Amino acid sequence: MALEPNLVTTYKRDGVVVLRNLVSLDALELLRQGVLTNMQSPGPWANEYTPAGTSGRFFDDYVNWQRIPQFEQVGNTGSVPQAALDLMATKTARMFHEHVLVKEAQTREVTPWHHDDPYYGIDGMDNVSIWIPLDPIPESVALRFIVGSHLWDKRFIPRRFADQSAYVDEATDFVTMPDQGDLNKMQSITCPVNLGDAVAFHYRTLHSAPGTFGTEVHLRRAVSFRYVGDDAVFASRPWRTSPPLEGNDLSFGEQLDDPRFPIVAKR
Repeated sequence: MALEPNLVTTYKRDGVVVLRNLVSLDALELLRQGVLTNMQSPGPWANEYTPAGTSGRFFDDYVNWQRIPQFEQVGNTGSVPQAALDLMATKTARMFHEHVLVKEAQTREVTPWHHDDPYYGIDGMDNVSIWIPLDPIPESVALRFIVGSHLWDKRFIPRRFADQSAYVDEATDFVTMPDQGDLNKMQSITCPVNLGDAVAFHYRTLHSAPGTFGTEVHLRRAVSFRYVGDDAVFASRPWRTSPPLEGNDLSFGEQLDDPRFPIVAKR
């Protein structure tokens, strides 16, 4: 079923939109099974951000959908890729990758303000991340977004999640990320969501998320499926991309016609 036109309009204008009741309970259970498998058998690019001896746990991993069938089933078929196609308003939607993010109880580590585009080795404005929570997300631990920041025509030098240090001091076509405190003062929205809901946002939309420390949240699990549309091309960055995908047979500037990035919806 196609998304309501007002949701597409909101996405294009704001760079973020909440999609209510997008994901079935069965699909959520599949994703929970997939996350459990992922955490028991992490991939080569998994991260543990919480220092040893401190409370909580912040785990993430990505690009495992080809070995975890539950991720492939939900991310490549059904309502989720169709929603991506509708939001991008393109002829095709390709799976770029999935991203698992887990914060356990009393985790102090935050997700700092950033946007995803500079981390990735692709260029193009036809894109969307569909972030699916596997636990209820109250306002205290919800994603924050700076509305309309995807249209700023600025790309910020990425920062490491572990210590929030910049990848490089300067780079052509990229600018320094504003101070986190200054970003906290900007007009933003918070997106609390229930089971079955999803948050869709553009790769260039600035966003952040708190830890769970000091809240009553015991588990905050999410799987974010990243999609690209018709204008996406393989691109270089002046740093190691995240995920650090190799070009294989792709040259810079070429469309992502590669088995790693299958077309999962089309019109």
